[in-house]
Amino acid sequence: MTIETLLPTRFVPTPAGPIAFVDSGGGGAPILLIHGFASNKAINWIYPGWVDTLVRSGRRVIALDNRGHGESVKLYDPADYRIGLMAGDALALLDHLDIARADLLGYSMGARISTRLTLDHPGRVRSLILGGMATGLFSPTAGPPEPIVAALEAPSLRDVPDRTGRSFRAFAEQTKSDLKALAACIKASREVFSRDEIARVAAPTLIAVGTRDTIAGSPEELAALMPDARALPIPGRDHMVAVGDKVFKDGALAFLAELG
Repeated sequence: MTIETLLPTRFVPTPAGPIAFVDSGGGGAPILLIHGFASNKAINWIYPGWVDTLVRSGRRVIALDNRGHGESVKLYDPADYRIGLMAGDALALLDHLDIARADLLGYSMGARISTRLTLDHPGRVRSLILGGMATGLFSPTAGPPEPIVAALEAPSLRDVPDRTGRSFRAFAEQTKSDLKALAACIKASREVFSRDEIARVAAPTLIAVGTRDTIAGSPEELAALMPDARALPIPGRDHMVAVGDKVFKDGALAFLAELG
């Protein structure tokens, strides 16, 4: 049995509603894990072994369910899923746990949320690990959200003709997600940052992207825009598979170890 299976879900109250999280406790340096769209703290971080890996390295690991996902509050107005509001949930969690400064690890949508939190509250972020998202932060490479919205709002998976939409609908059903909440989320959560904003991300940053990821964009190009960033290519991995890859985990552990 791993540490991950022993962590109870807890909740932090926010103006939008309760946000679910797990906290490994302990006295190690804290790291907050922020998952991607249609995923949750278990699918993104617990099942792929991230929580256990980081705890074993001596870290205090906190992972939340973003609003609209997992066990957190479900909202149905797209305006409630602006990235600044979702970053505010993560900040409220750090405040709730009396954590003044933490490392952030965000994947895909979670990388957008982490970037927003770093820009809005730079003093709260010691370092930043962006997974599955690179130049897509300022130059979107993913297709328009409309086919995904249509797929999530369709009566059933059989009624979804679009291939991309079908994959998202199937994944959402597999994770037992609230389809209506996810449809509202994707309408508003793909915030595009300006290059000037990206250049203001001063925290040490690791950008990890699969070499077959067609969504994230170029990690090398993003790293070149930041004052203190490096790229970590994950060989042979696409957007969905890279998150649990050993190259990603080993690279993140080495990056964090350098910071002390």
